[in-house]
This record gives sequence, structure tokens and C-alpha cells, in this order.
Amino acid sequence: MKKYLKQLQKNAIFNNFNEADLESIIKCLSSRLVSYKKKDIIILQGDHVNFIGIVLTGGIQIVKEDMEGNINILTHLGVNDIFAEAFACADIDESPVTVQAIEDCEILFIDCKKIVKTCHNACIFHSTLIGNMLALLSKKNIALSQKIEILSKRTTREKLLAFFNAQAQINHSKKFTIPYNREGLANYLCVDRSALSRELCNMRDEGLIRFAKNEFEILKSNIK
Repeated sequence: MKKYLKQLQKNAIFNNFNEADLESIIKCLSSRLVSYKKKDIIILQGDHVNFIGIVLTGGIQIVKEDMEGNINILTHLGVNDIFAEAFACADIDESPVTVQAIEDCEILFIDCKKIVKTCHNACIFHSTLIGNMLALLSKKNIALSQKIEILSKRTTREKLLAFFNAQAQINHSKKFTIPYNREGLANYLCVDRSALSRELCNMRDEGLIRFAKNEFEILKSNIK
């Protein structure tokens, strides 16, 4: 774990901890490090979740499958991203989503109860941890609201424009790279892949955007 301490200092949960304190708190939280191969299932929809996961290497995706077997990609997560915190903290009996490795990865698992409850050693770090967790959940709630706003758009073009504007705001630039290929982006926006590809080409031909694979640029500042 020592090789990941500097990286974890940049994680939202461990904000304001120095390296020595972080090493102590990692032990206090009874954390465990697990490796996964590409396409491995980390959490299966329906599993009980009582832990928080932190991506240390590689990448994962969170997906939702409906009764007809259709897959909807909810989000893509990379190094230092956190997942399952909402389910674990809410003590949900069954996970409503599946978490899958999209490349070889290492995940740090932390028991949620170890964060929200003071340990028997009266660890001085827990108040800071709880504050960090509340801040994280608030930011995740804002991100969820943004996705709901995107998906509420009626047409494929409107969804794409809302998504691109959100990416530009996140990256503070009209040029940005998205974590999805065409199929992944179609699943994320809940649209048909062919319709998505066609609309992207139309937007490019109209001079609204420029793109190459998953790299995009908004060309018109007043794009709406």
C-alpha cells in the first residue's frame, strides 16, 4: 500500500491528511487491496454492498441492466475515483448496478462503517473523514443532477449538446477527451448508436464541433 499513499493524498476522502497520518488511517479502516482483470465483475447487480471502492490503477464502468437485458452505462471511472459510497452509506440491501473492470485494475476497499463510526481507539481522524465523505456525496449528487438534466433532453442532438457543454465546463476548455467510444456514449446518453453517429457527423458538417475518436472540440462559443 505504501506506493499508493501519495496518490491517495489527492483523493477526496483523504483530503487534509499527510502521508504518515494516511498510513495510520488506512490500517484503522481495515482496508484491503484487490486486483481485477479486464471484464471482471467487481460488483454484480443484486449484491449486498458494505464497502467503498477506490480505483488505484486502471478503469471501471458502472452499468445498469433492465429487465429486457439492455445495458445503460451510467458512468466511467478512472484512477483515484470512488464508487459504491452511496450504496454503502445508505445500507442498501442490493446493489442496483453492476461495476465491471474495463481494463486491468487494482481497487482499494474500505468498510463504510469504519468511516462513519468512531473506532474503539477513538481515532482522531474520523471527524475529518466524515466531513470529507459528506463533501464527496454532495459533489456526486450535483453530478447526478447534471446527468438527469442531460437525459431529460428530447432529441439526440440536444443530449449531445448538453453533454458537450458539461464536458467543456468540467475541463475549463472547449477541447476535451471523453471516456467513451461511440457505443459507450450512446449507452450513456440512452440513444441509438446509429442515430448518435449520424448526428455527430451532421454537427461536424454544420461546423458546430470537431472530433477525432473520443477527442472533441466545440467550435462555436454560442453553441446551445
